[in-house]
Amino acid sequence: MSFFAVLFALLIEQLKPLPRDNWVHHTLVSWVGWTSRNFDAGRSHHTVVVWCVAVLGPSLLVGLCYLLISHYSLLLALAFDVGLLYLTLGFRQFSHYFTDIRDALDRGDENAARAKLAEWRHLDASELPRTEVLRHVIEHALLAAHRHVFGVFFWFVVLSALGLGPMGAVLYRMAEFASRYWGFRHRTVEAPMNDGLMVLSRKLFGFIDHVPARLTAFGFAVVGNFEEAVGGWRRDAGLWQHANEGIILAAAAGAVGVQLGGSAAPGVTPDRSKTFTAGAEPGTVAAEGSTGGVPPQLGHLQSVVGLVWRSVVLWMLLVALLSLANVLG
Repeated sequence: MSFFAVLFALLIEQLKPLPRDNWVHHTLVSWVGWTSRNFDAGRSHHTVVVWCVAVLGPSLLVGLCYLLISHYSLLLALAFDVGLLYLTLGFRQFSHYFTDIRDALDRGDENAARAKLAEWRHLDASELPRTEVLRHVIEHALLAAHRHVFGVFFWFVVLSALGLGPMGAVLYRMAEFASRYWGFRHRTVEAPMNDGLMVLSRKLFGFIDHVPARLTAFGFAVVGNFEEAVGGWRRDAGLWQHANEGIILAAAAGAVGVQLGGSAAPGVTPDRSKTFTAGAEPGTVAAEGSTGGVPPQLGHLQSVVGLVWRSVVLWMLLVALLSLANVLG
């Protein structure tokens, strides 16, 4: 049933995507903000309480609802799977930025491309040259595809196999959103905030994302240039500040043959204060250099799209084969 749930969710999301300014995002912002305001009193152990309430609470509730629904109707359980996957999995939650930037660059309007990139990442891109715009678009698009599709896909399939339905999809998306939300609040809000929330949420999301990130990188290697992707994975993953991001981007760079990383490293997670080139967080050291390959060009955007879609087909085929083996067994 996992295969059909993912398939139906992707089809519906392509036909009727959530709008850019949607109620799901507003609800998540309100929920995570409410938990930190009401359960965080500034002590270190409160960060664990806040994270459990904000992330594990909704995930466990979804798992319980699925168990109750599946007890009465498998068809309703499938509909529940599809509904939750529609809200948590899909390309159209970020692809409009990618498409708008690609179209702007295609018609030579680099200022519009920079403006869209700045709107997407909430950082100042006004001074980025064209090559750097392309590089950042490729990096952010690859990570967005992982976090909105492959990471959700992995945890949904794993916990669905344990009879918990879409609990894994909700767990992954809530953990990712919480780490991003508290990181953003840490950088932009002047009001006092428990720094431990940002540290803990990133640490726990890194743990949750450990296996999915490596499977995404492996998928890119299989459907791209395998030898170069594996070589880039082993050689260049350390160019980025965050290990999981580095593995994905280094493998993708080798699979496509594009140059990523560089002087604006160490990472693409918004750790910078105002601009893409403001450097890392205090106390971190930026790695020098970039991956192999040719400098980013407009044609690489289409190559990245093809790489991601081939990976989706690969994992869908694997899930289909596993489901068939389970039925026949």
